[in-house]
Amino acid sequence: MKIYKITAEEIAEKVRELALAANMYLPEDVKSSLAAARAAEKMLQARAVYEEIIKNAELAAEKYMPICQDCGMAVIFAEFGQDLFVEGGGASDALNEGVRRAYADGYLRKSVVSDPLFARKNSGDNTPAVIHWRVVPGHSLKITVAPKGMGSENMSRIFMLKPADGVEGVVNAAVETVRAAGSNPCPPVVIGVGIGGNFETAPLAAKEALLVPCGKRNPVGFYAEMEERILNEANRLGIGPAGIGGSVTALDAHIVARPTHIAGMPVAVNLCCHALRHASGRIEGRPCNE
Repeated sequence: MKIYKITAEEIAEKVRELALAANMYLPEDVKSSLAAARAAEKMLQARAVYEEIIKNAELAAEKYMPICQDCGMAVIFAEFGQDLFVEGGGASDALNEGVRRAYADGYLRKSVVSDPLFARKNSGDNTPAVIHWRVVPGHSLKITVAPKGMGSENMSRIFMLKPADGVEGVVNAAVETVRAAGSNPCPPVVIGVGIGGNFETAPLAAKEALLVPCGKRNPVGFYAEMEERILNEANRLGIGPAGIGGSVTALDAHIVARPTHIAGMPVAVNLCCHALRHASGRIEGRPCNE
């Protein structure tokens, strides 16, 4: 078997690049969804809020400044090719070093505290990142950096439903999460729903659902129908942008489903504000004999 290599320095620099890009530039699908929401919004004041949100994103890109003052915990999804070798340091250390550089170089707000309950002392560099590794075939490393603000994260929920709760249980869980959250997650929101797995993996599926491009439906027909239903019912709540009322509260809803136990049906709902930030890149390995 041929072994390929990348360096820890390459990883750190790629994460630095992606973390900066994610904080400064909204993905094109999110910008298109905001424009569509502005056009669809029937309430004059709510339409004005959408104007401000869109202008904010344009200014952030133009002036290379953060879209939001909460530059989030750095959530990293890393797909590691099984034929790769990392030279010059540990892979996780390199990911964290990239976060450290980005949050210093970009003057991004550093929001991570080392102890969650007592000292709550700021780590000073926004590390450690939340890292999700997946080993995949091949010899490249794909990295997705998704800074996640805590305002919307705080409004997310997990429900340990029974299989008999069915479609209605899932839809009700998602819509109730949005209703209970109200203005707190800085709507308009995107709704990520994870179904299946167990207590630990359903929330991860919900967070992965937030990486699905706005406007893209689940490839499985009945899940696609559920996404549309959740979106429509969430928008009928009338919360609107910034919680001032309006016809568009959610930009989209996405479902990721995972296999689960015969006796359970965990459902996690991860909300994100309109600053649905993420950026992806890939590092190709080189043969070790080069």
